[in-house]
Amino acid sequence: MYTTVNEDGVLNNYPTEPQVYCAEYPAVWEQRNYVLQGAVAAIFVSALVLVAFAVS
Repeated sequence: MYTTVNEDGVLNNYPTEPQVYCAEYPAVWEQRNYVLQGAVAAIFVSALVLVAFAVS
């Protein structure tokens, strides 16, 4: 962490702020990937719940 000292000897140890940028809307292929990931996650969670019921 970088600190600076002003003329009175006081330390300034505030963090450096990152540059702000606007997010862009995802492309069509990225949206398809998100849908696929959501479907795989839903199937995985459903399988875990079914296995938990089967074991108990």
